[in-house]
Amino acid sequence: MHGWIQKIFKSRVTSSAQREQEAHVPKKSVCSVSRESSSSISPCCSLPSSSLGTAPSKPQQPHSASSSRRWSRDYDVFVCNSSLQSDIEEAFRLVSFLEASPRSLRCFLMQRDACPGGAIATEFCQAVQNSHLRALLITPDFLQDGWCKYIMHQALAEEPMSNRIIPLLQNLSRSQCPPEVRFYYQIDLSSNPERGYTLVNKSVLNYLEKLDKNQKTLDYSTDSSSIGAISSPKEREADTQVYDPAGMPTENDVEER
Repeated sequence: MHGWIQKIFKSRVTSSAQREQEAHVPKKSVCSVSRESSSSISPCCSLPSSSLGTAPSKPQQPHSASSSRRWSRDYDVFVCNSSLQSDIEEAFRLVSFLEASPRSLRCFLMQRDACPGGAIATEFCQAVQNSHLRALLITPDFLQDGWCKYIMHQALAEEPMSNRIIPLLQNLSRSQCPPEVRFYYQIDLSSNPERGYTLVNKSVLNYLEKLDKNQKTLDYSTDSSSIGAISSPKEREADTQVYDPAGMPTENDVEER
């Protein structure tokens, strides 16, 4: 009987000691447990940012994009091509090349960007006027397409003899090129299209860089003229003063004048 009472007393003492020990140990919060569980996940199992619904980073624009005159027009390049399926596919390849990063040029393609239900002539004329350069994909079917000829003449009428028209020849010899654009520098896409796309991109960037330089020159001349206009009254006042040999103006000399 005495031994049985000792066992009960010893078990109560042990359980109370365990409770006291657990009371001194800090409990982990739900946040700490979640952090530990997330840190234990391997990096290779992390989800890509695109799968989380985050917007992709904006492609870096070329240096010439800093010109405010560039944004005065909606497009950098207007691409004109015939309605033949092979010409449409070639135009899409060119536009995809120019719009891809890091080039990131703004292109107008008739089959893609024309407003449905709008007047064809109006849509084309507005697109030509709102584009810095016009790339003409001249093919045998281009020569037979009435709308292509209309756009070509519209671009020539707006600024004849300018450097804003880029003739692109495909499956045509230079002698077959329309006489209206025969005196322009032409890019041949027949043998090496990728090289031709690169030359088009280079031509557009050169034009935009010159546009940027002209804008800076215009801003500088405007600032210089405004400074000159502010300082001109002082200069006129200085012209009315007469200086003595010592270099100081005298009141008598000014009154005599």
